[in-house]
Amino acid sequence: MIGAKLIWAIDLCFKIYMFMICARCLLTWIPSIDWDGNLLFRALRDSVDLYLNLFKKFIPPIGPFDFSPVVAMILLVPIWQITIYVFVKLFSILGLFG
Repeated sequence: MIGAKLIWAIDLCFKIYMFMICARCLLTWIPSIDWDGNLLFRALRDSVDLYLNLFKKFIPPIGPFDFSPVVAMILLVPIWQITIYVFVKLFSILGLFG
């Protein structure tokens, strides 16, 4: 039982992070947002840009469009699935599934 709850929590963390990436990308279209003045926007930017900056180094913007978040999200999905698979196998070996 505890294994299923831990898998659910890990899955939820990945879903929330994907939502955060989408929100960060959509909020960049609003030029009047003060990213440093608002604590919530600053936290969103700082946590998401850690991951997105890995891709921005290798994928330059094409005109006004930055495709690095798309590539980042595409690569996050297999990482998400592999992580869930590994934890399911690990928890079943340890007998944490009821």
